[in-house]
Amino acid sequence: MSLAPRNESEFAELLRDAAARAAPLRLVGSGSKGALGRPSAGEALSLSAFSGVRLYEPEELVLTAGAATSRAEIEALLDAHGQELAFEPIDFGALFGSAPGTLGGLVATGASGPRRIKAGALRDHLLGFRCVTGQGEIVKSGGRVMKNVTGYDLSKLVAGSLGTLAALTEVTLKILPKAESEATLLVAGLDEAQSLAALRKASQAPADASGLAMLPAGLRPLSLGRNVAAIRLEGPAISLQSRRDELVALLAPQGGAFETLDVEQSRGLWRRLRDAEPVAQAPGDVWRVSLAPTEGVRFVERVRAAGAAPIAHFYDWAGGLVWLCFEPAEDAQAGVLRPLAESFSGQATLLRASDEMRARVGVFQPKPSALAALTRRVKESFDPAHILERGRLCAEF
Repeated sequence: MSLAPRNESEFAELLRDAAARAAPLRLVGSGSKGALGRPSAGEALSLSAFSGVRLYEPEELVLTAGAATSRAEIEALLDAHGQELAFEPIDFGALFGSAPGTLGGLVATGASGPRRIKAGALRDHLLGFRCVTGQGEIVKSGGRVMKNVTGYDLSKLVAGSLGTLAALTEVTLKILPKAESEATLLVAGLDEAQSLAALRKASQAPADASGLAMLPAGLRPLSLGRNVAAIRLEGPAISLQSRRDELVALLAPQGGAFETLDVEQSRGLWRRLRDAEPVAQAPGDVWRVSLAPTEGVRFVERVRAAGAAPIAHFYDWAGGLVWLCFEPAEDAQAGVLRPLAESFSGQATLLRASDEMRARVGVFQPKPSALAALTRRVKESFDPAHILERGRLCAEF
């Protein structure tokens, strides 16, 4: 049975008591992301009391809701008003077999999807929040009142921190109108390097693409038997055809066959890519590697040359994000991927593996010593007793 504070005051008192006893706690919203990060220690602490939409002003493009408000409720409300979370957050259900998560979970994981190349990351849409730190302090950031903790930019710190700094109770996000329509231009038949070169070229064109992904031949959900580069266009229906034609004229000299997905086909494809289904559907350990878009193909080639051939992979962000799935191995291929990612100035994150594996090899790319020391100082500014999600980011705290 988990602890379940009824309000922020109870929450703060509970955390102060836990800090005094150095007793670790695990934050639980819907439980959808329990397999993300290293396994953490401690008693479960339910955030269920902090749910419900507190403020929604469609004309002002702003929404405030309790951190435990379900993602499904938020998205249904926004959809009814023709609006959306423009950063297109991943739903980890395909990877972990879990139900859709909560608003606070989105912030805690920093979840951003294919549209990040155009709309920015989640942290760029985070206007404010309320939280309780590991010291039992109630903090509000953003809105009419702002309290800074030792001068840090709180939104950038909290987004993606996996609850290790503070427990969110309320979140305020910028929302945006949903595009009137969309279509996706497919370029098929090029090799991986050519396909990604076409995506980078499209990214520099005035067509204003909002998605740039590459799927190797035979990979679901397309299974076309050829490599496919996918370029998403969104906006007024009247502009999609002309923008698509401009891209065809731009990319035709590179070869390949062109096909266009209509609005429903396009939305279905990008929903699957958002949720990493092409690798999630393969049985094995899943990694996500971020690096310069120009280095995506070379990175995968080096991985193969090192004897760690993926059973499934695809590219997002024009090659700047590489998703890979491997057959289970003694170290989940960390010994290959981590040094290679470092040599490419990138980061390799182990997203799906057993609890034992994630605890043993770690989940995140090891930080340089100076950055690791800074991370520890930030952690101790918020949570000096290390009670929140102990061990979730690294074994040390």
